[in-house]
Amino acid sequence: MMTPPRCSRHPAHRRHALLAVIVLSGCTSPSLWAQAGTNSSNSADSRVLPVFSLGTVVVTAAAPKFGGIPEDQVASVVTREEMQQYNRDTLADALNLLSGVTISHGQKNERRVSIRGFEPSKVGLFIDGIPVYIPFDGAVDMNRFTTADLAAIQVAKGFTSVAYGPNTMAGVINLVTRKPRRTLEGDARIGFGTGNERLAQVNVGSNQGQWYVQGGLSYTQSDNFRLSSEFTPTRFEDGGARNNSYRKDQKLSFKLGLTPNASDEYALSVISQHGAKGQPTNTLANAQFWRWPYWDKDSLYLSTRTALGSQETLRVKLYHDTFNNAIDMYKDAAFTTLSGGKGTGESIYHDKTDGGSIELESTRFRNQTLRLFAFYKKDRHDKNDYSGVPAKFDRMQDTLLSYALEDNLQIRHDLLLSLGVSHHTLKPGSIDKSDVKPALTLPEKKSANDAQAGLYYDLSATARLYTTASKKTQLPSMASRYNSAFGAYVENPALQPEKSANYEIGYQGTPWKGIKVEAAYFYSNVKDKIQTWYPNPNLPCTANTNVCQTRNLGEVRYSGIELGANSLLTAQLELGGNATWTDPKVISNPNNRSGAKVTDVPKQKITLHATYRPLASMELVAFVENNSKRWVSDTVELGAYTTLNLKAAYQPLKDLTLEVGVNNANDRNYSLANGFPQPGRMWFANGSYKF
Repeated sequence: MMTPPRCSRHPAHRRHALLAVIVLSGCTSPSLWAQAGTNSSNSADSRVLPVFSLGTVVVTAAAPKFGGIPEDQVASVVTREEMQQYNRDTLADALNLLSGVTISHGQKNERRVSIRGFEPSKVGLFIDGIPVYIPFDGAVDMNRFTTADLAAIQVAKGFTSVAYGPNTMAGVINLVTRKPRRTLEGDARIGFGTGNERLAQVNVGSNQGQWYVQGGLSYTQSDNFRLSSEFTPTRFEDGGARNNSYRKDQKLSFKLGLTPNASDEYALSVISQHGAKGQPTNTLANAQFWRWPYWDKDSLYLSTRTALGSQETLRVKLYHDTFNNAIDMYKDAAFTTLSGGKGTGESIYHDKTDGGSIELESTRFRNQTLRLFAFYKKDRHDKNDYSGVPAKFDRMQDTLLSYALEDNLQIRHDLLLSLGVSHHTLKPGSIDKSDVKPALTLPEKKSANDAQAGLYYDLSATARLYTTASKKTQLPSMASRYNSAFGAYVENPALQPEKSANYEIGYQGTPWKGIKVEAAYFYSNVKDKIQTWYPNPNLPCTANTNVCQTRNLGEVRYSGIELGANSLLTAQLELGGNATWTDPKVISNPNNRSGAKVTDVPKQKITLHATYRPLASMELVAFVENNSKRWVSDTVELGAYTTLNLKAAYQPLKDLTLEVGVNNANDRNYSLANGFPQPGRMWFANGSYKF
């Protein structure tokens, strides 16, 4: 077992977000769906949370109810209570409660999330409706996003409102932050676990009628995670405490809001999150010895809603994001030498995003809601790479413009038609790669058009049928156009957008008292898919000998079924679960490689959960997850696995909860990526207090 480093390296930019917070403060089961049926009332749902309503994005003919999660026609929701009940402290773990969501593990020790088979870069990530994915490649490490300050997580699969803007081919994940309802409210939590894990969280808010303030602070640190006792030691991993698996995450969030009247709201948010992590080495091969001394994101958001009379509403969002991280690439497992040779040294990334959106909503026409949108987003990517000789420097930027129209028509009291169209333009800016001479030619702008329609029929106040169809696009990222991967790829600035056709039919409802059910069939076909073209498809991409390129040459089909149910059998016993069957298939691929696979997607994922309350002050929770086999490359298939999580919670006082539990209680040895085993049996104990 090795001792994790003291992560004391802090870039100067970290001080700015903290200063902003100080200045501003001186100024003053898993849910199956958001409520089904347009006639339901938020007050009837005992689990409604104090959510930030400016941060929710909905498809509905009626204006969203203030202070609750509004009716979203197809969205799934993970509530704050469910994150606490199942101890889901990171975004990846919370999302894994839902059907249609698959978790995978990247070789950079990152958690990735796919929706209905689509790779993670096709899933849009938002905080209060504002895009927060990494500018360079559109991806993000979902383990770096903690859930302590969230009120809910909304997930829309396939069909998504055009209000989210471009690049939402697979769906969207929207993190909805808290908003206080009372004069003073909050909660605090501390915890400990295997691997010397410790956490501390506190959230405090106050609503004074015409203004409110909400703040949160969380800290999580772990020295390592424990491998299963079934793991067989190898030359590169001796078992027990996983080598180089330390992590640390801290997050500060602050929101100041003004509510001068019942219709208007203006909120300024600051979020500062800072992480550090080790990257466990591949247990099967002597590969990378990497550490991330910092993985930071600092954000400043402004969200407003202004009534323009009784029939029009103007919403404005402005944002500034900075993404800073560094990789230390060592020569060997001693983690002492950064030589600066190929594959070792240091890489430093400084990415920035500035943008905003304007929405004009009108209910002037009877039973109809019209929304016009305009989006602007400017991404900048700066990289200093000292992992080779000579060092390399990348500077590039993109500007993204988008316009959209959404029309939601209440045809009858029980029938809603939602229509949306959008146009996106990607304008590549400067490209400066120090290792590319002559310089790359700046490509022409790229355009894409999206269109969609959804029809929702309410069978009753608690049940509905729906069908949706959409044509969506995904604009090529900077990484897919310009990344050379140590010379193994030739850049392709001329890449074009991917195109998908998505269809879904489903049911959400309460067929009888005490049980909620959802069912959906989905089908997507992706053309012009960006994939790797190989000069020699029988060899890996390597510099000089087999230099590859990303091209619009693939076609992939995703289809499947989702089922979910939740039932309160008695006052003491609640049962539920969901299942997803996905059938991804490569229709065509570059070089027409035989046996090409869609990776990181099990064909079957099933979850079951049970909550038993023998006493009013005691709760026993069990959660079972089963994943079938999955391909992680064209030739490697990992085995199926089943894990069991258990927890007991006790309330000695009304607002005080003590709990103890174990994840992977059966100590299953399993992997989500070849050579990267997941944690074995992990114990934890927490205490929380609400006020």
